[in-house]
Amino acid sequence: MDEIEYVWSVLGGDAALTTRVARAARPEVLEARLPVRALASACVGACALAAAELAARRAAPGGVPAVRVDDGAVAAAFTSERHLRIGGREPVSFAPLSRLWRTADGWVRTHANYPHHRARLLAALGLARDTEDARAVDAVGSLLAGLPARSVEETVYAAGGAAVALRTPEEWAASEQGRAVAGRPLVERGVLDASPARTFAPVPPSAGALLPAAGLRVLDLTRVIAGPVATRTLALLGADVLRVDPPGLPELPDQHVDTGFGKRSATLDLTSDQAAFEELLGAADVVVTGYRPGSLDRFGLSPRALAARRPGLVVARLSAWGAYGPWAGRRGFDSLVQVGTGIAALEGTVDRPGALPAQALDHGTGYLLAAGVLRALTEQSRHGGSRYVEVALARTAAWLSAGPAPDGASGAGRPHGVGGPSTMGTGSGARRVRAAGDAGGPGASPWLRERESPLGRLRYALPPVRFEGGPTDWERAPGPWGADAARWV
Repeated sequence: MDEIEYVWSVLGGDAALTTRVARAARPEVLEARLPVRALASACVGACALAAAELAARRAAPGGVPAVRVDDGAVAAAFTSERHLRIGGREPVSFAPLSRLWRTADGWVRTHANYPHHRARLLAALGLARDTEDARAVDAVGSLLAGLPARSVEETVYAAGGAAVALRTPEEWAASEQGRAVAGRPLVERGVLDASPARTFAPVPPSAGALLPAAGLRVLDLTRVIAGPVATRTLALLGADVLRVDPPGLPELPDQHVDTGFGKRSATLDLTSDQAAFEELLGAADVVVTGYRPGSLDRFGLSPRALAARRPGLVVARLSAWGAYGPWAGRRGFDSLVQVGTGIAALEGTVDRPGALPAQALDHGTGYLLAAGVLRALTEQSRHGGSRYVEVALARTAAWLSAGPAPDGASGAGRPHGVGGPSTMGTGSGARRVRAAGDAGGPGASPWLRERESPLGRLRYALPPVRFEGGPTDWERAPGPWGADAARWV
């Protein structure tokens, strides 16, 4: 069983359909000790196959269209934030306080890109919230150098911040959370009720492209990267995606641009605008959430509560650590999950932890979530039922690190990992992220495109999800955060 076959089986797909997938391998991209390239291509390939399957169900009488996965396109998409240009400007990536710090007994990683997380980190360490960045970096570094890593992790988390101590793969596997994650499927799927089968209207080609999600309404309650990547993919495939954020918690501007293609963006206060949300829910086909497990339950946004009010819904949920175990309620980001699950230790040296060549847990999990939604829609059309799909960055990390194999090696006998000892990378957290065509400069890549937008001229990575007759770019460029009305078109 190779990687695409494994992912497709986890998604409940017909094994025979994997013969529709062809891959253009490019060994020079996404190099690392762990098989990042294999994971990335498998996630994108399964998503593209799920899109092709749904297209066939709705509008392609000749059978499931052929799927092509090009490692160059995948690599460009998995590093999209590095290719992005907004009016010629490079985007801001990690904030000064989002980094690895040496502690008294090891290392700890903090995430402070969002202002409220920065403020909580400083408050947890007894520093003024308005401390200027350069002084804050020096002060935090001095403080953490004298503290145990696990103590920093607990103190910052208790203050509502985001910090994780470095663990080896063995330490993570022995932890209660590691054991909880290891016992779960890569993609969790299920049926919530006995709603009638979904009836799709036929979907004719639009502007020369077959759009399997045309006519579907997706309510996007996600943030950061993984969830927005999933909904950005559904928008590519024709869905009307409305991202809704709390009015007082804006998304990081450059991150919003990178993951906002194809969508509309609105704000809504769930504490005071419940009626407006219920109106949106009443016409939605899919709800995607990416907040910490349980944090939205008080608004009636658990899968069962949503399905009870909107039978026939598909509810997709994403979390960092999983909706189970002692860390279920913890904040988490790709960089923190790499550190906590042992990936940073595997990709580093004896002197310093490393990192994957892309935020592959975020991007890979995003495509898995989109694939799960597409498969749920196909299954609804056959068997009915409101459905849920759940994924977690930590579960994707477990798949990546539980036995990596050389690219192209057989996957037999390793259903929960990508493979056995890797020869894919050079070690020490190599960051080679070239996409095919980059030898002539970033603009020479066939996987990049430029277009005008309400935010200025954009250079961006094209979507890697491709199938015969399907779309090759988003119809809509991203606009300003929160600028759209909180209603369906």
